[in-house]
Amino acid sequence: MSANEIVPEPVVRDGIEYWNQQKADEDGVLGGFGTGSLPRVESCGSRLFLLNLLPELCTVPSALKPLDSSSSSAATRYRALDVGAGVGRVTADTLLPLVSDVVLLEPVDSFIGEALARAQGKRKMKWRGIEDREKSVTFVKGTLQAFDPSAPLAEQDVSILDRVGYKADAENNGFNVVWCQWCLGHLSDPDLIAFLKRSQQSLRGSRSLIVVKENCCSDGADGTPKTVFDEDDSSLTRSDLAWKKAFELAGLRLIREQVQGGLPEGLYTVKMYALR
Repeated sequence: MSANEIVPEPVVRDGIEYWNQQKADEDGVLGGFGTGSLPRVESCGSRLFLLNLLPELCTVPSALKPLDSSSSSAATRYRALDVGAGVGRVTADTLLPLVSDVVLLEPVDSFIGEALARAQGKRKMKWRGIEDREKSVTFVKGTLQAFDPSAPLAEQDVSILDRVGYKADAENNGFNVVWCQWCLGHLSDPDLIAFLKRSQQSLRGSRSLIVVKENCCSDGADGTPKTVFDEDDSSLTRSDLAWKKAFELAGLRLIREQVQGGLPEGLYTVKMYALR
């Protein structure tokens, strides 16, 4: 694509229509890679990335956490937001093992319906901490464009479907982690920057962070940011420099970046970015 060629912007309804046609399972949300090693390898990589940034989330004694874990943080309920969450795979496999409460945002009816059914125990897979009500997941149907992580859920143009597990008192008291994975390509650059700014305002302390985990195409041959439009699902694939330009324009500081290893050959490079 030439430097002067205009890249189309994602259309929300086109993206939702594409995902409406995919199966509401791991294969559907992962483009046919749901039954191989990708889900396990990818979720392990995400948890290790997060634990290295926030070792206080570790639930067992380890090199990241002293054997004496009797500090006041043990009673803290850590809270995460999982946006573009699909059938809840990231919530179940990456976030719930580490945090207490998750708000799950997804616009596709069949996906969020499947995620809710899994959390309610209507499927074979178990979501850690939900059955004994130690942890909670709040299910919210809505788009990234309309959602404001810093505002109370009741004041937004979204549908709160249910809360499963522990019944927390506060609807919105900020997030320790805002997790964005394989969904931000459905945002135009202005919408992406606006969403990241809103997410930054929702962080509940100096150690809280935003994690972006997304595909990366190659930068331009001249070393400039590059963006590729996918007509099938009406999404953008950004290069590493394009992501970093968006982070900078949103006023975010990049504190760590890492390539996800162990994925099948032939896929885009997947990078994790931690931001504050």
